[in-house]
Amino acid sequence: MSYDLGKAVGFKSKDQPVSWTRKDIITYALGVGAKHDELSLVYELDKSWGPLPTYPVVLGLKGDDQDVTLFAAKTGGEPLPGLPKLNSNRVVHATQSIEILKDLPVASGSGWKLSRRVVGVHENKSGIIIDNEAVLLDPHGVPYAKLYSSAFYLGSKANGDKFSKAIAAPPQAKPVPKDRKPDWVVRDKTTPEQALIYRLSGDYNPLHIDPELGKVMGFGGVILHGLSSYGFAARGLIQAIANGNSRALTVFGARFTSPVKPGDELETSAWEVGPGPNGTSEITFITKNLTSGKVALGNGVAFIKKAEKSKL
Repeated sequence: MSYDLGKAVGFKSKDQPVSWTRKDIITYALGVGAKHDELSLVYELDKSWGPLPTYPVVLGLKGDDQDVTLFAAKTGGEPLPGLPKLNSNRVVHATQSIEILKDLPVASGSGWKLSRRVVGVHENKSGIIIDNEAVLLDPHGVPYAKLYSSAFYLGSKANGDKFSKAIAAPPQAKPVPKDRKPDWVVRDKTTPEQALIYRLSGDYNPLHIDPELGKVMGFGGVILHGLSSYGFAARGLIQAIANGNSRALTVFGARFTSPVKPGDELETSAWEVGPGPNGTSEITFITKNLTSGKVALGNGVAFIKKAEKSKL
């Protein structure tokens, strides 16, 4: 049977209702490593308190739920035209990117949604990759963020030929400069309980809490959510480059390249590689897992407004 993979590109799925509270904003900050002295992220009465700009990446799984949910019920989704049936038990989150269009309110109220479509399909000898776009809209249809993610279905086959079609994509990272040291280096240590906290933001995949499942899947135990490591890197760069000003980050993206275990130490190295739009600087970064020695996040790209140096 022959599949017309291009038919899936542009397919729009049903809008997904989403919501969040002030408590959700604080829970997410703790899940990506916020410390006791980062009051602008964890204390609602701090004059600078507000959401980390990467918060919307949790909404695809959280939806508008305010309680613990069954992960299996959240995966799968609508069948895509032109594609074979894909095995949701053999899928990995390959990339994630977010572009912040407007400052996120600290609580949503009702009426917010994600407008979702498929923007790319690729087949290679290892499997099928689906690129998704989701736009976060307020009750009046005003866009606040644009998110791109790619899902890699390992071992899935359609026609067995190399195929690639895409109609939209996020900004891509420039190569890491080989001729100079990074402009910023940020180290942070996850805790053994990190995944227990991060899962409260809506990703209740048992892989992140059940050691036996982690062993069965070949990880030797529990692994940390990739989006927690992603948030660690974003939080670290905001601290280092923008002096903690969360509104300074407008684009953040990376590829997930190797797992992190709760308790591992992370090091994010960042290079300024040019000017970005609207007064930002374009940053290329990688996040290395110092515990395993492997790169956890590769192809990192960020647009951040640098903090002004104080004048003497």
